[in-house]
This record gives sequence, structure tokens and C-alpha cells, in this order.
Amino acid sequence: MNEEKIEELISKLTLEEKVGMCHGRGLFRTEGVERLGIPPLKMSDGPMGVRHEFPDDSWVPIGNTDDYVTYLPCNTALAATWNTDLAYEAGTVLGREARGRGKDIILGPGINIVRSPLCGRNFEYMSEDPYLISKMVVPFVKGVQEKNDVAVCVKHFAVNNQETERLNVEVEVDERTLREIYLPAFEAAVKEGNAYSIMTAYNKLFGYHCSHNKYLLKDILEDEWGFDGVVISDWGAVHNTVEAAEGGLDIEMSVTYDFDEYFFANPLIKAVKEGKIKEEVVDEKVRRILRLMYKINAFSDNRKRGSYNDFESREKVLNVARESIVLLKNEGNTLPFKDSDIKRLAVIGQNANISHSNGGGSAEIKALYEMTPLLGIKMRLGGQTDVSYAKGYSSDKSKKEELIEEAVRLAQNSDAVVIVGGLKHTAEELELKDNALTISKDEKIERYVDSEGYDKTDLDLPYNQDELIKRVLEVNKNTVVVILSGSPTKMTEWIEDTPSVVQTWYNGMEGGRALAEVLFGDVNPSGKLPVTFSKRLEDCPAHSIGEFPGKETVKYSEGIFVGYRYFSTYNIEPLFCFGHGLSYSTFKYENLKVDNNEKMEDIVVKFNVTNTSKLAGKEVSQVYIGDEESSLPRPSVELKGFKKVCLNPGETKEVEVKISRKSLAFYSKQERKWIVEEGKFKVFVGSSVQDIRLKGEFNVNSECRF
Repeated sequence: MNEEKIEELISKLTLEEKVGMCHGRGLFRTEGVERLGIPPLKMSDGPMGVRHEFPDDSWVPIGNTDDYVTYLPCNTALAATWNTDLAYEAGTVLGREARGRGKDIILGPGINIVRSPLCGRNFEYMSEDPYLISKMVVPFVKGVQEKNDVAVCVKHFAVNNQETERLNVEVEVDERTLREIYLPAFEAAVKEGNAYSIMTAYNKLFGYHCSHNKYLLKDILEDEWGFDGVVISDWGAVHNTVEAAEGGLDIEMSVTYDFDEYFFANPLIKAVKEGKIKEEVVDEKVRRILRLMYKINAFSDNRKRGSYNDFESREKVLNVARESIVLLKNEGNTLPFKDSDIKRLAVIGQNANISHSNGGGSAEIKALYEMTPLLGIKMRLGGQTDVSYAKGYSSDKSKKEELIEEAVRLAQNSDAVVIVGGLKHTAEELELKDNALTISKDEKIERYVDSEGYDKTDLDLPYNQDELIKRVLEVNKNTVVVILSGSPTKMTEWIEDTPSVVQTWYNGMEGGRALAEVLFGDVNPSGKLPVTFSKRLEDCPAHSIGEFPGKETVKYSEGIFVGYRYFSTYNIEPLFCFGHGLSYSTFKYENLKVDNNEKMEDIVVKFNVTNTSKLAGKEVSQVYIGDEESSLPRPSVELKGFKKVCLNPGETKEVEVKISRKSLAFYSKQERKWIVEEGKFKVFVGSSVQDIRLKGEFNVNSECRF
């Protein structure tokens, strides 16, 4: 029925009206057609929250008080929960708030692979592993779209894994690597999540910008995956009218205010009138746009109302923050602290006392509030403990020694110390503008920020944090180091001398409360790393056998050996491995059973997990597969299943993980098919990619092609 209405509307539209629906008429909206009752499409950045309001023609925010919103944990934090139910709940929050702010499309989630720990937008992405991303993005997309009459816009399609020269760099990647590593999460978002829209990346692939890339947008996205939604360009990612129009792009957005001169504005009208583009090509774009409008009930009087800043949303983001925190090290059970034993607590480090929600480039939002670690700790202790704060470090190098000495004196006179270091979104020397594209390449900025538009130059903690940590440890061994960042950092200078290390993230408006609850044992940590933490930058595959960030081109010569696939296969010892995360509880694994009845669609892996401690806790059980014999090089292990379970003291649960047969396959460039060869496959079950507790195997008796 809707298709008939769509065709009727298209027949009544003029060429100019159709084109107006295919490009930005404001920085975050398209043009509607009032005479036919067609509304504009209104968009906003995400997924950490709905961005503040801008005028149509200015990057200076409007500045009213009506666009404060719930601040969600970043995507890396969400992935660190390894909890698909929480992914869905986070999606419901974002969708409800987007609708509550009158938006039709929320520009997220970002699901690009974390290829290098230096990428400035890693905090917006989820993981180095396509399987983990796929399993987290599908419920997230459903959470946004199912009950909120809002569309996601999954980004950035595809192989957008760096910010350096992101507008022009050509990615050189082989077809197998593209299919096995960089596309699976997008395919899952489309085919399983039913994502209504996709955003193209800036970079080039196979000679074409992604916004002009017929192979990506037509052959793969539309023909192979059956995508019938809307393809939207990243802001300023279109460079040619005819190529983009015929390549599968539907809506062009950009950063400038000359809306009539966009490639999909007057130049598109001219190209159609001159016969360079058939009007039917424009009709198909309008058809997709109208189809999306019907999906989100944009024409209905009963469209979902939405809401923002409600109490239920805050509780949901708190739950995500709680389960995202990763206990990396805990010698001698330093944590959890017993507040009754601590009369004087020192909190040291600039990151304990600053907010992050208003930085990061397009991820910035106006948070209704943001609990810092210092606030969370003081709230938790409730005046029973004397909590003192020292900044410890800053960008002002002239104050370095003064700040460190102040911190050391405070640590000497305290029963316990919490150092909160890490990275941040903005530089004190140069605050990022409202849009990263406006920043001149000639402007100098220390490359230590987690932000759109920048890649870091190393893994080092900025501002002499290593020296601060070492000197504090010399005077007080009862010290916990908390790293707050969106990507891995180097810890080798002090990790051996530090009894307890905690990784937290840009963790939303309740992040400080969640951290305090973990430090003092109200919450048992259950986060697991979604990325590998290396000892040295040179150990990372993109920097050892590959290259980063390249110049005009960047070669993905590491191929499929990304993240833990490289570390495990080539026996490179990381600082902390993929999937690692400790608990205040202990868990025992036993009774592995592998059911490989070839009449069944899935291989079924079952095992028991027992909580052997006196404290209830959650464990993420991970299942990895290794192909014993293969005609092509394959990683020694690949994640193929996981499940998070909650166990009371002494409780045992049977965990069942189903592994699809197609997930055993590799991609053949020659046959352009997925192939599962005959032979033996090994099964590894454990608490991380290195902490394997159970091993099994099964045989595939006949070759399969997909």
C-alpha cells in the first residue's frame, strides 16, 4: 500500500522538488515539499547523545537551554560490556531522545574496525573484532528503531579507520580482508538489524570515494545485502555529481551553507536537463527517501512522541557504565577498597575533575549533567572519608614539578590513592571548533586527543603522567591507577609496580558514579576489553607489517591479521589481551561438549561455569575457533561466540553457544564465495583470548560454499 502512495507522490513532484529532497537545505535537514505534505528529514549526530541544536546556516550553536540531553557511554564502552541486552537498552535511550528532540535520523552508531590504536575516533567505534561488533550493533539498531519511529544511520561505510587525510586517502585492501574484517558488521546491521540508513565514508576505495562507489553502494549494499534504505553522505564527502548520483548515493550533506550549489542541488538539476543523468535515477533516490519516511511514520498523526532527560534513561546509561569498566590488574586484592579502612583518600589527576561530553568533534553534546570521577567518589563516601584532590598534571609544562610535588605530598598523607589519568577530547592549547573540517591543517595541536579530525602520534600518556604515577607509587603502594580514555594507552613504565589498574571510558553522564561503585565494591566489575592493549605501538599489526596512516594511499598489508588475530597467530605478547577483564569473583569452567550434527544448522558448544567465590559476579564466556588445516592462511583463533552470565556464590550454570556453519568460512577471492573446507576445527573456551579454560574439536566432513 505504501509503495502505491510513494509512486503517486513521485508522479506529482517536479524535478526541482525531487532534487530538494536529495540534499541538505540546512546543516542537518533536507527540504520538504509542503504542497504535497512531505516533511523535511531532520538529522542529528550521535550515538553518545543527540547533539545540540544548530541554525540551518551556521556552526555556532543556537545556545538555548532546551537541548540538554542524556549523555550515553561511548561505543567502545558499550562494546566493553559484552552485553547484547544493554546494547538494545542503550539504543532505546538514543532513539527515544532523538524522537523527543524532533529528529528523524540519528547519525550513528559508528562501527568501523579499530585497526590502529591511534585513530582519533576509536572511542566512537566498538572493537577490533567484526564478530563482537556485529553482535552488539544489531540489538543497538533495533533498540533505536523498533519503538521510536527514528532511523539509525550506520557509519562510516566503509574502511574508514583513520582521521589523517580522511577526505582523500585511498585505502588499498584486498577483497578477502574487506569481506572478512571490514564489512561483516555493516552486513549484520543491514540484514539482521534492518538499519534504515547508511552513511558513506570520506576515503577512497578501489579508486573511488565511498560516496561515489558503485561497487560498495550498488553491488554489495543493494544487490547482495538487499538494502532498500537511504544512503547518506558524510558531511562534505561528495566530489562529483554524476559519479555519486549513479553510484548509489541518495542524500548529500555537507558543511557549507551554499545549499543550492551542493553537487546534488543545482548541478544535479542541470545534469538531468542536459541528459547526463536520467530523471529515473533521481526518482529512485526519492523513492528510497519516501520509503524511509513511511518506516518512521513521518506521515502519521500517531507517530511516537519520544522524550529526553527522563529518569529511566539515566538508569539505563548507568547500567551500561557499570558493566563497561574493566579491571585490568588487581594484585593482592587491592580492590575493592573498604571505605571503613580509609580515613583519608587522595584523588589525583586532571581527568578526575573534568567533563568530556562537550568534546570529540561531531560526538560532542550538551549533557544535562556529567558525574566526574571525583564527584562520584565523594558522593559514594558521603562525608565519612576525607577526600582530597590534586590536579597532578596539566598542559602547562612550567607547573609540572609543582603539580607532581603537590600530588606526592597528598599521597604521603593518605591511606589510599586513586590516580585518574588517560586522554581527553580537547586540547587546552587549541579547543576544537564545532566541526573538525574547519580546522586548518597548518594549525598545530598536540596529537594526544581522542577526537574527530585527529590521529594520535603515539600511545604515550600526555603531560608527564608516567612520571606522576611512578612518583606517587614510591610514597604510597596502596594506589589504584584509573585510565580514562577511548582507546589503548601505554602503561609499561609503571604497570609492574602498580597493584591495581582500572580502565574506564568516556562513560556517559553517570560514569563517575559507576567508577566509584566499582572501586568500593558496590558493583563487581564485569567489563572485558573489546580491543588489544599492546606493550608497544610497533607490536600493533597496522604499525608492524602494515602501515599507518600512509600518505595519498594507506596499504592494509596486514590483511586479515587485525588486532588479536595478529597477536595470537604471531605470538606477540600484548600488555592486556582482547577479551581480558578481571572480577572480584572467580569462575571455574568444566564439562565442555561440542555437538556437530551436520544435519543441524549450527555447531552447539555447551559447558558449565561455576562461581567459586563468595561474591556474586558476571562472567563473559568466550568461544574461539581455530581451523586446523586450511588452504589459505588463517588466524590461529577467531571469536565465534560469547555469552555473559550472572552467577551467585557457588552457583553453576550451563552455557550454550551456537556457532553458525557459515562463520567457519573464509572468503575466496577467486570463487567470490565463502568456503568451509573439510577438516578439523579446534574449539577454545575461556575468559579471554589468552585465558583459555577448555579445549575441544570437531570435524567438517564435507566442503560447503555460501
